[in-house]
Amino acid sequence: MLNQEFLFELSPLRRELCAAYRADERQCLETLLNQAELPQETLNQIQETARKLVVAVRKRRLGKGGLDSFLFEYDLSSEEGIALMCLAEALLRIPDNETINLLIKDKITQPDWEQHLGKSKSTFVNATTWALMLTGKIINPQRANANNLSSVIQRLTKRSGEPVIREAILQAMKILGRQFVMGQTIEEAIKRAASNESKGYRYSYDMLGEEALTNEDAERYFNSYLKAIETIGQSNAGKDPYNGAGISVKLSALHPRYEWRQRNRVLRELLPRLEKLVLAAKQWSMNFTIDAEEAERLDLSLDLIEKIMADPRLDGWDGFGLAVQAYQKRAPFVIDFMVGLAKRYNRRIMIRLVKGAYWDAEIKWSQEKGLSGYPVFTRKASTDVSYIACVKKLLAATDVIFPQFATHNAYTVALVIKLAQGNRDFEFQCLHGMGEALYANVVGAEYFDIPCRVYAPVGGHKDLLAYLVRRLLENGANTSFVNRIVDERAAVDEIIADPCNKIKGLVNKPHPKIPLPEALYGDDRPNSHGVDFTNPLEYKSILQFVNEYKISNTKPAALSVEQLEVAIVTARKAGKLWGMTDIAARVRCLHQMAVLLEQHRLELIALLVYEAGKNLLDANAEVREAIDYCWYYAQRTLIDFKAEVLHGPTGEYNEIRLHGRGVIACISPWNFPLAIFLGQVVGALLAGNAVLAKPATQTSLIAQKAVELLHLSGIPKEVVQLIIGSGAVVGEALAIDTRVDGIVFTGSTETAWHINRMLANRNGPIVPFVAETGGQNVMIADSSVLPEQVVKDVLTSAFGSAGQRCSSLRILLVQQEVSDKIIKMLIGAMSELNVGNPADLATDIGPVIDKKALDALNTHKERMLREATLLYEAKLSPKLHGNYCAPCAFEIKSLTQLQQEVFGPILHVLRYKASDLDAVLDQINAMGYGLTMGIHSRIDETIDYIIQRMHVGNIYVNRNIIGAVVGVQPFGGEGLSGTGPKAGGPRYVARLATERTVSINTAAAGGNASLMSLAE
Repeated sequence: MLNQEFLFELSPLRRELCAAYRADERQCLETLLNQAELPQETLNQIQETARKLVVAVRKRRLGKGGLDSFLFEYDLSSEEGIALMCLAEALLRIPDNETINLLIKDKITQPDWEQHLGKSKSTFVNATTWALMLTGKIINPQRANANNLSSVIQRLTKRSGEPVIREAILQAMKILGRQFVMGQTIEEAIKRAASNESKGYRYSYDMLGEEALTNEDAERYFNSYLKAIETIGQSNAGKDPYNGAGISVKLSALHPRYEWRQRNRVLRELLPRLEKLVLAAKQWSMNFTIDAEEAERLDLSLDLIEKIMADPRLDGWDGFGLAVQAYQKRAPFVIDFMVGLAKRYNRRIMIRLVKGAYWDAEIKWSQEKGLSGYPVFTRKASTDVSYIACVKKLLAATDVIFPQFATHNAYTVALVIKLAQGNRDFEFQCLHGMGEALYANVVGAEYFDIPCRVYAPVGGHKDLLAYLVRRLLENGANTSFVNRIVDERAAVDEIIADPCNKIKGLVNKPHPKIPLPEALYGDDRPNSHGVDFTNPLEYKSILQFVNEYKISNTKPAALSVEQLEVAIVTARKAGKLWGMTDIAARVRCLHQMAVLLEQHRLELIALLVYEAGKNLLDANAEVREAIDYCWYYAQRTLIDFKAEVLHGPTGEYNEIRLHGRGVIACISPWNFPLAIFLGQVVGALLAGNAVLAKPATQTSLIAQKAVELLHLSGIPKEVVQLIIGSGAVVGEALAIDTRVDGIVFTGSTETAWHINRMLANRNGPIVPFVAETGGQNVMIADSSVLPEQVVKDVLTSAFGSAGQRCSSLRILLVQQEVSDKIIKMLIGAMSELNVGNPADLATDIGPVIDKKALDALNTHKERMLREATLLYEAKLSPKLHGNYCAPCAFEIKSLTQLQQEVFGPILHVLRYKASDLDAVLDQINAMGYGLTMGIHSRIDETIDYIIQRMHVGNIYVNRNIIGAVVGVQPFGGEGLSGTGPKAGGPRYVARLATERTVSINTAAAGGNASLMSLAE
């Protein structure tokens, strides 16, 4: 049976964990406040200690400060702070000087660096400011001619200015990077740590890298960790796990598909790697900590941890640990779970309690997916409350837990010291380069004599910059303690305030400016609900339903000529009555339709899986999109269909209104058989038209179900009728019939041309033709990009939905200097894709729609094998039966090799030179399509330039190019890609209506009373 790996029974504690995943924030805080509450006398003592620490830190930072002072000087609210982050994130990895020059110009010439010069008492801040200000002045000596970059660069090159600029900026970024990176090799890091270790500091080294996208990446990270363990173990010289240095490991670096949907594969493939690392750490008697990552990976991490804990080979070693994020609502339950494991296997576990580093991303992901809530708290003070409650839990379990309190907050440090009540069986932790002034007043016999372990990233600067920026974002924000502790303008009493009292005093405990995902659009409309496929409590019913669902073998019958005639006549009559129906009544029907779609979600998902070949995630997303169309178009109708009074001469009343046209034929495709089908139909209905809804024959069961629900919502059967039949018969009949008052079509450009010609040949009214057609969708990636981000977005854009989206990526244009690296990474990542049964949650790519589509794709592949270079073609399992097309990528020589859209999981890659960008943009425009486009770059000027040059309906920057959201990213192209207006946009419903004005002479009965009664 399918999905068995996801339908296991949860233990009571894991069930509690899952229930808390996105639990109500108010209820969570109510429990946590009770757990975190302290007597007033204790609070007074904590605050007194915290006050002394803050004062001491502010004295100590004078002349030093490192990152603490830097983050204060360049806070993230300043233009300079933002420019610094952009430079730090991208500069060192750019291989070509031309792009480096563009990035420097883009980020350095605008901010006013001079205003910071000499203001900071930190040598580090002033040294960096000098370098940045110097280059800013050199690059922009003639502001009147600032836009003429080429002439400036030429002048600078003649006097050897360009290399000096680059070197100065590169050195400034290296200074910044050194503050975060302990060493570029583990040997260098250990050597640098020696002086601090003699003062009572300990270290946990992180052989840093972003998540692995390929198996080669994972092997490299594994070997890096293994080598580091041996090197650290040797340098520890026999120290135990508590006193010696240790290592921190990211599980996402050890497997290219470290995600819940690949659970079985991860447990099978990653666990052996993890076991080898853990056993090596045990051999050296050192500590080994599993880092915390995104919330959706927590359950998978706990599965692996539980298996590691059960391994008898680890008996007698107490160095295993994990990080727990207090900003997650599940944090207390994770601690309970780990305490239970420790007792069960008679081992002591290290727990690093952190606050969390992905907060903004967790909020965004939950909103995008329409989930029931957030896995994290929406206020920083709420996270602090959670942290306190977790501190108390950890200190109460020191028999089986060795607590490690990671914080840069003086109040938190003081609280831990007080609650420990003289116990020193724990340690503090901080990030390398942060909190140094704070812990200088904690570590050592002359202070509190409590050790602090420094989390120390190790690796090449250019490889660590994404991490660096994440830490800047986390710790550089104005609300962060790191920023405020060195800011003498921040009142000490505010800094050391009890977070519990702050939260108790709030009427709205969740942040009022961070609405729940369902309330994302405020009072305008609800956001459709999504399914969290990482929470067993939420997805289990869907998987069971899909497993057991039996799709009908009998599809709706095609209409005869006589039946089609009856349908048209019926629609003409019904359309007149429906057009006179009160607008509010029409809107109520579509609101009810949205509710019905939610209620029938399971069946609709199953239909999309079995009839359209959608995988479960895509099927869920499509149901959401259909619901969004109902709410959004209803909202627009209430706004746009009100009578608008037009001001004119006195004695007249003038108004304009929108009215239904009569009968609209909606011709929809098979690739979005619910969302596009309903988007067309709902728009036409709300405009006051009767609808003849013709779906693709391949997906007629889905359309049939949608029409049934429309009738249940209160829309008369005569007003919306399902028209089944081939395009050649039924489609053409609708196009040539003058009783049809408009056509909405989504499909191929060739079919749109054919419909357009038939409409032009009519001897009757000229009617609207709204067409959304295909595209040769392009993504451009220059050399400033983060390759990992590009590859992830290419995978999603090109191969999601088996490449069967109008918006799917067809052509990747990658700058020559980074092309080898990106192509190699892309090939490795493609080899990790799972092609299989769409009903299986682990499936990434299902079948294409039918054999005809598969044959067309295979024909194109054959041509590409003759005319292009095959980069990679996925291997299909021999067990697969159906219309499966192996995802593949070809390198082409020119855009002219692609004459028409290829509708499937086939990507074409073309390298380009930076100097040829204008010619490349001209070639893209010359293809005539203009649907979607992606731009990957860190250079705003480049992004703006491309946007201005391109004739494309939807442009996406530094993200994937699919998944346009109704009312947020209205979708539709220009040129050969469509007529407009955009689906899911503010002008769609109005296009399906006609405008009528009424002008009344209000003075016709003998005089203008309103004019004559005006007061003097």
